[in-house]
Amino acid sequence: MRLLPESATRDATLLLWSRGLRAFGDGFISIVFPAYLIARGFDALEVGVLATATLLGSATITLVVGLIVSRFPRKRLFATLSVMMIATGLAFALADGFWPLLIVAFVGTLNPSAGDVSPLLPLEQSALSETVADKDRTAMFARYSLVGSLAGAFGTLASGAVDIVGSRVTAVGAMQAMFVAYAAIGLAAMMIYRRLSGGLDHRQSGHAVPLGPSRGIVLKLAALFSLDSFASGFFVQALLATWLFDRFGLSVATTAQIFFAMSLLSALSYLLAVPLARRIGLVNTMVFTHLPANLCIMAVPFAPDLTVAIALLMGRGLLSQMDVPTRSSYVMAVVTPAERPAAASVTAVPRSLAAALSPSIAGWMLTLSPFGWPLVIGGFLKVIYDLSLLGMFHRVRPPEERAPVPTDSGPKPAVTETVPRR
Repeated sequence: MRLLPESATRDATLLLWSRGLRAFGDGFISIVFPAYLIARGFDALEVGVLATATLLGSATITLVVGLIVSRFPRKRLFATLSVMMIATGLAFALADGFWPLLIVAFVGTLNPSAGDVSPLLPLEQSALSETVADKDRTAMFARYSLVGSLAGAFGTLASGAVDIVGSRVTAVGAMQAMFVAYAAIGLAAMMIYRRLSGGLDHRQSGHAVPLGPSRGIVLKLAALFSLDSFASGFFVQALLATWLFDRFGLSVATTAQIFFAMSLLSALSYLLAVPLARRIGLVNTMVFTHLPANLCIMAVPFAPDLTVAIALLMGRGLLSQMDVPTRSSYVMAVVTPAERPAAASVTAVPRSLAAALSPSIAGWMLTLSPFGWPLVIGGFLKVIYDLSLLGMFHRVRPPEERAPVPTDSGPKPAVTETVPRR
C-alpha cells in the first residue's frame, strides 16, 4: 500500500501531520481528563457535566467557524484555533474549582472522547478533499483516520506516564504537566498549518457558497449523524474509563493500555475499510461493520470478568471505526466541491451538539448504578442509526461507485469534479 494516494499533494502530508499531533494530545487527555477530575475530588456526575461542556463548546465554536469559513482565509482560522488549543491546555492546568474548570471546558478545545470532535475537523476534512482526485478520496480519508487512530493510541499509552511521574511528584501535579504538554502540541500544530499552500485559501475566497442542490441530503445525513453522536456520548472515552476505574478498580496505566490496544485495532479497521468499500459500497461498509460493533458494546456490562469485557471492547475496536473514513468520504462525495466546507460544518455541528447532551445523562446514570446502563442504551441507539442509514441512503451512491442515477422517488447524488493535481 502506498503511503499516500498517487494524486495527493504536499498539503495532504501536512494535514496528516497536524491530525496525528492533535490525536496524540486527545489520546492522553481523554484518559488524564477524568483521572485529573477524580483526583481533584469530583464525582461521576461532575465529570459527565464537564465532558458535556467540552463537547457543547466544541459544537458552538464549530458553528461559528462554519458561518465565517468563507469570509476568512482558511490558514487564519487554523492559526486561531491552534492558539485556542494552547490557551486551553494552560488554563486547565491552572484553573481551580468546578466553575472555573467548567468555563475553560466550554470555551476551550479539550476532547474527552476517542474520536475527533474538534472544530478543526471540518476545516481539515474540507481541505483534505481538495488535495486528491475523487478516485483516491476514500483512500486519503482512510489514511487520515489511520494516522489519527495510531497517534491517539500512543497518546493514550503516554497517559501512563502519570503513574511514573506521580511517584516523584503529586499525581495532580503530574496530570497538570500533561495539560501543559497538550498546549505545546497546539503550538506545534500551528507551525504546521502555517506551511499549507495558498491554494487552499484561494478556494475559500470569493462569494460564500451555501448548500444548494445537496441541501436535502446533507440535512438528512446531519440528523442521522446526530443520533449516532448522541449515542456515542453515552460512552465517550473519558466516561468509559471512569466506568472501568469503578467496575474493575483499574489504574490509569492499565486503562491506557486497554485503550491503546483498542486504538491499534481501530487503525487496522481503517485500512480494511478501503477495499471493503470498493467491493460493497460506502454505505454498506458503514452499516454492516457498525452493527456487530454496537452489539459488542451493549454486551460489555454483562461481562462476568475483566477478560471478557476486554475481549468485547477489542471486538468493538476492530469494527466500530470502519465507518469513519467511509462516512467522511461519503459526505464529500455526494455534494458538489463548492458545497464541501458547508457540508462538513453542517454535518459536524449537530453531531457535536448531540454528543454534548448524553455524557451528563450517562454520568448521572453511573451515580445511580455501577452496572453500565449507558453502554447498553448508547449501543441500542446506534443500532437504530445503522438501520435508518441503510434504509434512507442505500440508493444514494458516490460517483466512483458508478451506480445508476436513483429514481425520482429518492434523492439524487450530486456530481462531483475530479480535483486536478497542483
